[in-house]
Amino acid sequence: MTDSLGLTEVSYFDCAGGGQVVVDNRIAAIGHQRWPSATTLVDVSDPRRPKHLCTIEGLAEFTHCHKVRVHGNIMLVNYEPMKHLGPTPADFVGGLGVFDISDPVRPRKLAHWVCDGVHRFTFDGRYAYISPQLEGFIGNIVVILDLNDPEHPEEVGRWWQPGQWIGGGETPAWDVSDPELVPRCHHPIRLGQHLYTSYWHGGGHILDISDMAKPSLVSSLSWSPPFPWPTHTLLPIPFPIRDRRYMLVADEDAVPKGLGPGPYLWMVDITDLRHPAPVSSFDAAPSTDPHRKTHTGLHQPDETVRGTEIPVAWHAHGLRIVDISNPHCLREVAHFVPEPPPGSARPQTNDVCSDDRGLIYIIDRVRGMHIVERT
Repeated sequence: MTDSLGLTEVSYFDCAGGGQVVVDNRIAAIGHQRWPSATTLVDVSDPRRPKHLCTIEGLAEFTHCHKVRVHGNIMLVNYEPMKHLGPTPADFVGGLGVFDISDPVRPRKLAHWVCDGVHRFTFDGRYAYISPQLEGFIGNIVVILDLNDPEHPEEVGRWWQPGQWIGGGETPAWDVSDPELVPRCHHPIRLGQHLYTSYWHGGGHILDISDMAKPSLVSSLSWSPPFPWPTHTLLPIPFPIRDRRYMLVADEDAVPKGLGPGPYLWMVDITDLRHPAPVSSFDAAPSTDPHRKTHTGLHQPDETVRGTEIPVAWHAHGLRIVDISNPHCLREVAHFVPEPPPGSARPQTNDVCSDDRGLIYIIDRVRGMHIVERT
């Protein structure tokens, strides 16, 4: 049975499980979690009757096309090997796909920016801020792509955590025998002239990109150790709260055999960008079970901040609405936990976004998209 407080379901759209959902110009783009589906476009102009427009197939088995961004008529899709699922096909080419969706029923591929693979990314219509795997580097790094000519994406700048460029003679300062602990860029988010960049087990970094060709480090933060969870998202709040500036930091519940309580949604004071200071943390579903399944707790906040109520995807605990109006005391004000999809024992709410109508879209890792609204 659906568990809901302060949120009402508008509709359900049946589809393969997804890693990301974004909405632009009344079209929902869903990046799928597993091959053979890659990306589905859905007309949500009537949110009570979402209409399938098209589904693009993935490149190959055991690869990911689970992230997507849309701005106007341009859509970007990631291509990433998933070696833990199975062997990567010999002919697989990773990178970033660029599509023209001016006709959303028949998207047209414009370009394939090639690298070993791209994970998550953001896109502002001109520049893409991506997390590619590049030859000579250990773990994903930061790259800025210029898509002024979408048929010919051009790299304009890159940054990496010292120790990643082993091809250039750098020596990692971490245990390279455990791939999970390698610091790697998860995805950058731009606000003004800065990139707020999550770096998995490398914590997070705030970068100055006033010179895009030479991104420079402003400051870093990390609380792992003592907390074991990887840093998934640094989300700057685009307006002051009580005359100070803040960002939300989400750690993902992606540690095998989950380790006690958490992971946490952190509120960090960035009034002085050189000295980010955590001021509070929040967990919507506290647990002390050291044997709970991974992907039970926190995953990802809505990256389009429209006010002080932030929708957050909380894996097995569905959608949680977190009020950040008091930065020192975050509190939950609403939630929506859908029924488990067919074939699953629990929900797996993986991503969330909202639109200018106040509608909230959540995608399940296993199956289906829910559209809900605040009541």
